[in-house]
Amino acid sequence: MKFQSKLTMALVAGLMAVGGVAQAQDMKFWRIGTGGAGGTYFPIGGLIANAISSPPGSRSCAKGGTCGVPGLVAIAVSTNASVANMNAIQAGQLDAGLAGAQSVTQGYEGTGKFVGNKKDKVRVIANLYPEDMHLVLKKGLKLNSLKDLNGKKIGVAAAGSGTQVSVKMILKHYNIKADENELNLGQSTQRLADGQLDAFFYAGGWPFAALIQLGSTKGFDLYRFSADEIKAINSIIPYYVPSMIPAGGYENITYDVPTVAVNGQLVTSVDQPADLVYGITKALWSKKTRGLLDKGHSKGKQIRMETALKGVLIPLHPGAEKFYKEVGMIK
Repeated sequence: MKFQSKLTMALVAGLMAVGGVAQAQDMKFWRIGTGGAGGTYFPIGGLIANAISSPPGSRSCAKGGTCGVPGLVAIAVSTNASVANMNAIQAGQLDAGLAGAQSVTQGYEGTGKFVGNKKDKVRVIANLYPEDMHLVLKKGLKLNSLKDLNGKKIGVAAAGSGTQVSVKMILKHYNIKADENELNLGQSTQRLADGQLDAFFYAGGWPFAALIQLGSTKGFDLYRFSADEIKAINSIIPYYVPSMIPAGGYENITYDVPTVAVNGQLVTSVDQPADLVYGITKALWSKKTRGLLDKGHSKGKQIRMETALKGVLIPLHPGAEKFYKEVGMIK
């Protein structure tokens, strides 16, 4: 995984030019693993990175600057999402990351995809928002049930993603034999548009930028999971609960889409200093960050402090725990 990007280097160069070499050397970089550029993790990760950053020489919170951690420069890094982020945090290759609750819990416990490969250094900073499972169909394709995927060419999300883990479990449960393709969201939408896929799965906070673009060009449909299918998925993957992508969630989708969703969470390593994570947690829930989240992405409005501990099944980072105790959310 390539963690240093041209964008990062440009940022460093710019800050050094403005603030001087000495100030640049005082900066602390904090890498947040996200997901593919066409999904939701990447823009949400970027909003969070912006909110918790306060580079040397920048305006203070009181003077209209960000209310981030002084000296911190957080960077949203595009990755293969949940599983990849869990692995990288455990290995010290990322400082934090976004991941679905299933990957977070199973990684910490060493269950599911993580059997024999515990991610016991991972700790939670905050629960963020529900990630809805999308089963995207080429325009005009009708499925009476999930079993109609038999023999179809389908995308099962990227290797190293929590979505793929879940999709494989769903396909196995229904004994679906399909032509499976490991693809990220951008690749999936392109292949669907080109007629190389019949359908693909992807879980995340709607709306996906890649699907907005697809809807305005080739078009697509979304599969409406039946009540029995939702119940079955919840029984095999308890982290997935009933949800709904509303009509108009995508401009070309004029009907409600019953589906399942898992919560996305912001996680870090227990090796991160408690005072740093305390400052990051405090910055995440500042009034200034509230404004950034509300205006920056439609899913940002669902990231709220009152649900910050919802569905958290592994330990909080001590720095985050200190903050939630101070505000009375835990004793």
